[in-house]
Amino acid sequence: MTATDPISGLRGRLSRHESFLVWKQFRYLKIACAGVAVSMILYLVDSPYGSRYGGSWAGYALGTVGALLILWLMWFGYRKRSYVKNQGNLVAWLSAHVYLGLCLLVIATLHTGFHFGWNIHTLAYAMMCLVIASGAFGVFCYIQYPRSMTENRRGTTMPQLLGRVAGLNDQLRTVAMCVDDRTAALIERAVETTPIGGSTWRQLSGHYPDCATAAALAGMADTPANAAPDQALAMRQLRVLLNEKSELLTRARRDVRYKAKMDIWLYFHVPLSFALLAALLAHVVAVFYL
Repeated sequence: MTATDPISGLRGRLSRHESFLVWKQFRYLKIACAGVAVSMILYLVDSPYGSRYGGSWAGYALGTVGALLILWLMWFGYRKRSYVKNQGNLVAWLSAHVYLGLCLLVIATLHTGFHFGWNIHTLAYAMMCLVIASGAFGVFCYIQYPRSMTENRRGTTMPQLLGRVAGLNDQLRTVAMCVDDRTAALIERAVETTPIGGSTWRQLSGHYPDCATAAALAGMADTPANAAPDQALAMRQLRVLLNEKSELLTRARRDVRYKAKMDIWLYFHVPLSFALLAALLAHVVAVFYL
């Protein structure tokens, strides 16, 4: 979740235009809808003895297609970084990943014949639903947060923003030489302690209760009426500089929070995907060998 992460930059370009959702006039949405329609036809025309279930010819067909889709979707997750150099390929595959993943939910549900219980088969289905739900949240992140990051940065990059903060720190040090020792100590701590990022929770919450810049602003006393002109001017300058630094820190921390929210879903989506793969294997073994 670094400020110069090229994957995050690419996410921003994709998300601002929502190109992966509308790619080629919703080509993969149409393919997914066609797949859902065919699956429903297979499900309806199959009339096994008793109720429909996964062991009928239609159930096996739907189950095979669903298993192949799961493997393909995981393959995309493994290969996606190789598409970064070719944005067109990445957009196309990401569009397919999203819409075929949603299509999988319908195919797998029809494969079950709506029979659920406390067994490995239902566990595999539940894991698939969790993976799809986490992926749907990822799509929301791709759409929402890059646009918010662009608005928050106001035409500047994160390195430029941090460079301006460093410049303000130098100015604060210089001006603080003209004020009393107590104020100078507050300024020095604000310069030396500039927390941005930190733990995962800190990044996600954007809450920095120990911010030395905010403490310096709150701790600066009013300028005495009999203060020397140079000291009064220095106090005013310090307040202006601290206010600007505080505003920049707020933007930088907000940027980190957006990036953290864009990435945190992967900490659930990837492990759940591998858990799904294990449950799918157990499901297949249970059907054919047990």
